[in-house]
Amino acid sequence: MKYKDYYAALGVARDADADEIKKAYRKLARQNHPDMSKAAGAEARFKEVAEAYATLKDSEKRAAYDELGRRPVGEEFAPPPQWRQSHTSAGPVFDDMDLADLLAAMGRGQRGRQQGPVAMDGRDYDTSVQISLEDAHRGSRISLSLAGEGGDSVLEVTVPPGVHEGQKLRLRGKGGKGLHGGADGDIYLHILLKPHPVFRPDNHDLYFDLALTPWEAALGAEIEVPTLDGPVLLTVPPGTRSGRKLRLRGRGLANGQGASGDLYAAIRIDVPTTLTGRERELFEELARTSRFHPRA
Repeated sequence: MKYKDYYAALGVARDADADEIKKAYRKLARQNHPDMSKAAGAEARFKEVAEAYATLKDSEKRAAYDELGRRPVGEEFAPPPQWRQSHTSAGPVFDDMDLADLLAAMGRGQRGRQQGPVAMDGRDYDTSVQISLEDAHRGSRISLSLAGEGGDSVLEVTVPPGVHEGQKLRLRGKGGKGLHGGADGDIYLHILLKPHPVFRPDNHDLYFDLALTPWEAALGAEIEVPTLDGPVLLTVPPGTRSGRKLRLRGRGLANGQGASGDLYAAIRIDVPTTLTGRERELFEELARTSRFHPRA
C-alpha cells in the first residue's frame, strides 16, 4: 500500500490538537466541497481531506497511524506483523488494501471504507450592525440583511439590553446550512455604536461635557443634566474646577445584568463673550477685592 501524509493533507502539525484538526478540516472542506467549488481537482481534494480527518479525529486510529512512522508520500510499504496484530483484525494480505481501508478495518472483521457522504457543518458568518446608545441601553429588535449561498435574506434579531461597543453576539444555527447531517453554522454579530450628540461611551460608562458659569463653579449649584432615562439633578460642589469629573452612579449604560454603568459630567467653565454695563462693574469689583491668584 502507499503511504499518505494525513497531517500534510490538512496542513497541520503532527502535534496539533483536536480543535486545530477540526478547524483545518472545516476550512478545507468548505473550500473544496463539490457543492461549493467548481475548481479543477476540488472534489479529489475534498475526498483527501475527508479521509485524513476521518483518521485523525479518532484518537485510536490516529495513534495507530502515528505508529506507522513518517515516510515519503506515495512510498509503498507494508505494516509490520506486530502492528496488524495490535490494531486490526483484517486479514494477513495487505497488497490490495489502501491505507484508509486498513485504518477503517480496525476493530471489525471486514475491509472497506466507510460509505456515504461526509457530514459537513454549515458556514459561519461575521457581520456588523450599528445601533444607537438608546437601543444599546434598552434593547431593540433589528432587521439584518444577509447575502448567503442561497441568496439574500432578512433575519429579525433581538439585541438585548446592555450590549456595548465591540461586543460580539452569537446567533446559533443562523449561518450556512449543514450538509449531510452536519450542524448549521452560526452568525457572529459585531456591535457598533452610532455617535451620540451628547454622550461618549466607555464600555458601560458614559461621559458628557457640562459647561458652568464662573459663579456656579465657585458657589456650587443644582444643575439639571441629561441621562438616557431622562433629566436628573446634579449637585455641583462649591469650588468646582474646570476639568473635574462629577459622577452620577448607575446613570450610564445598562450592563445586561440588572445594573448600569456610571455617568460622568466633565466640567468646563465658560465665561460670557459680551458684558452688560452692570456685569462689567461686578467683574471689576470682584477683580479689585478678590485675593484669589491662580498663577501664584
